[in-house]
Amino acid sequence: MGPKQSSTDVDVLVGERVRSRRLQAKMSQAKLGEAIGVTFQQVQKYEKGTNRIGSGRLFKIAEVLQCDVTEFYDSVRNNPTIVSTPFSRFMATNEGVAIIEAMVKIKSQALRRAVIDIAEKLAET
Repeated sequence: MGPKQSSTDVDVLVGERVRSRRLQAKMSQAKLGEAIGVTFQQVQKYEKGTNRIGSGRLFKIAEVLQCDVTEFYDSVRNNPTIVSTPFSRFMATNEGVAIIEAMVKIKSQALRRAVIDIAEKLAET
């Protein structure tokens, strides 16, 4: 067994994507961990990017979360130097997932724009 490799910015981004997808699926860390054969603490470490996710395990995570494994690499594919951003961190929260899900349900472009205007006004204060 070789030396342990430390996690990278890509590991952090993949972890954020796993967390975001898990939250979209409304699944707990414990339930995901049970489904892939690890503890919820290990899932926490994966999601924070503290521990790397092996390819086989990532494939299993995608299977459990009913998504394509490439979803976890979307932001990395065209820019391998990309790092975690405030946006990617927000999208890996319950609030980030909830706001996107709510916005998608609003059919009127004018209403979506009004929600954005309100959020921008609130952000100014």
